[in-house]
Amino acid sequence: MSSFLQIKIYRQKFIAYIIFVVIIGITLGILTVAMLLNQWVADSRIEATNAFAGVENELQYDADRIEAYMQRIYSNHSLVDDARSFLSSSAEGYLTNRLQNSQFSQPLVSFPEDIKTYLYSWAQGEITQISLHTNQYGNVVRFNDNGIESFMFGIPNTDEVFHDTILKGFVYRKKLSDVAQGSQEFGELRFLVSSDQIFKSIQNYRLGKSAAVSASGDVYLIGDDSDLDLMELSRQAAASGRSHGFISRGLFKQKYFVTFPSTKFNFKFVSIIDLSMLINQHARMLQTIFLIGLATMLSVLLLIAYNLRDDALFLHRIIQSIGRVKTANFTLNRPARYRRNEYGMIARELDDMIQQLDKHIRNEYLLKLKQQETEMKALQNQINPHFLYNTLEVIRSTALVNRDRDTADAIATLGSLYREMVKKENIISIASELELLQKYLEIMEFKYPERFYYQVNVEPALLKVPTVKFWMQPLAENFFLHGFSANNEFNLYIVNGWEAEDHYVLEFVDNGRGIHAERLKAVRSTLSNNDDTSSNSIGLRNVNTRLQFFYGNSFSMKIENNNEAGVKISVWISKEVTLECTNC
Repeated sequence: MSSFLQIKIYRQKFIAYIIFVVIIGITLGILTVAMLLNQWVADSRIEATNAFAGVENELQYDADRIEAYMQRIYSNHSLVDDARSFLSSSAEGYLTNRLQNSQFSQPLVSFPEDIKTYLYSWAQGEITQISLHTNQYGNVVRFNDNGIESFMFGIPNTDEVFHDTILKGFVYRKKLSDVAQGSQEFGELRFLVSSDQIFKSIQNYRLGKSAAVSASGDVYLIGDDSDLDLMELSRQAAASGRSHGFISRGLFKQKYFVTFPSTKFNFKFVSIIDLSMLINQHARMLQTIFLIGLATMLSVLLLIAYNLRDDALFLHRIIQSIGRVKTANFTLNRPARYRRNEYGMIARELDDMIQQLDKHIRNEYLLKLKQQETEMKALQNQINPHFLYNTLEVIRSTALVNRDRDTADAIATLGSLYREMVKKENIISIASELELLQKYLEIMEFKYPERFYYQVNVEPALLKVPTVKFWMQPLAENFFLHGFSANNEFNLYIVNGWEAEDHYVLEFVDNGRGIHAERLKAVRSTLSNNDDTSSNSIGLRNVNTRLQFFYGNSFSMKIENNNEAGVKISVWISKEVTLECTNC
């Protein structure tokens, strides 16, 4: 019987456990991979967002540089005159106009040289072409990768050189006017920002495959200008009208895309994330997760096999226990734990039977020992209160000798409170109960000087009403446990009592922290249902139960939050069952 596989019920259980563990393991593995894949995609989206923000920032920087340069042109009249001269249809015409408009007393100002000095170099090579246009033609200043300029004059505006395409770059247009002539426009400046320079700045981001797609369908591939499949995917993603989604190229060829529309120019930034490539990049991590999952499943199955084997050994132990009883051996041989099955029930009953038999055998001897122990505890309980009273009195006398009146009063109050709690009957008057409460509040006032205050405003008609002892203090303790704040300079506890037409009312009000709505609902449910199984609100539940037992249906308790702050507990006692406490 040492092998559980020899028992049919255990063998079937083990097969069921294997199936269950494998299903759970596969499910958890799929969920884990899905969560990781979602996280990896989210990381790629964040990288794409940061890259697009970098592009937008670069375009904004260039726009700011161009705007600053336009201010420079308008602040320099000679530069405006040279720009007007640059509108000549030929280089010879430009040079001739420059000389004619120059003055011997002022140095010559060159519009192209100024562009190179203050715009090309300032923009760090991103602005690669500046053209000045009339209605028919334009003159061009172009810079190569080394910053060397070249000129073209008289190029028709319809020429391909001036076609706006994202493959070449982004064009900023600025009207050029002469302030000296009443702000009359005499040309248009076009600044070409190179796409290669703009998108070069984001190639360090951990992007998948990305591209920029213009409204006309032109595609600029970032980092790879020969991927025709990426070009088509980028067009599809931009044309879909969605900010993100999937493009299917087969069952296991899902492409995830993210698009960002530019606020500067009419194009969309597209990032394509290949899920299969993403999985291949993290293959080692996925292999580790698979091995961990496999090891976990094997460990669980080994644990199950160990438990089943333990059950088989447990069954064998039950049989041994029965054999001990048959031989009148009542020595208790309790297992380490009871199994939650029929064997456990049988073992528990057997152990109880053995224990009861052994108990009957030694009953008289144990009873005598118990009686002696009880007598000793009774004597000790008689000594302890006297010892406490004497000790408190000694401490109080010492405080008086040292002229510590507050400490002496607090010790005297504590001793009086303890003495009255021990000596008084269980049924007392409300006046006596209020006296006990006040002693407790005086002690708390001593504990928190300048922080806690209390008031008792109870009409004389309530003072002789009988009640059970020691139910008001737990209500006050709740305030100090849950509502009191030592950092608050004014913590207040008020007891009000008055006589109504057919009942008496006692209110216990504080200004501490209120009770959350859900917690208040649970407390009210506990009180209304007399739920003794709940581990919460023990003090309130005990008070409610004791008063309900004493007054019956002629008593009710209500707990609620104050409008300003704190909690209010109201107790109603019907006059039908209340008589004056003549023996209290």
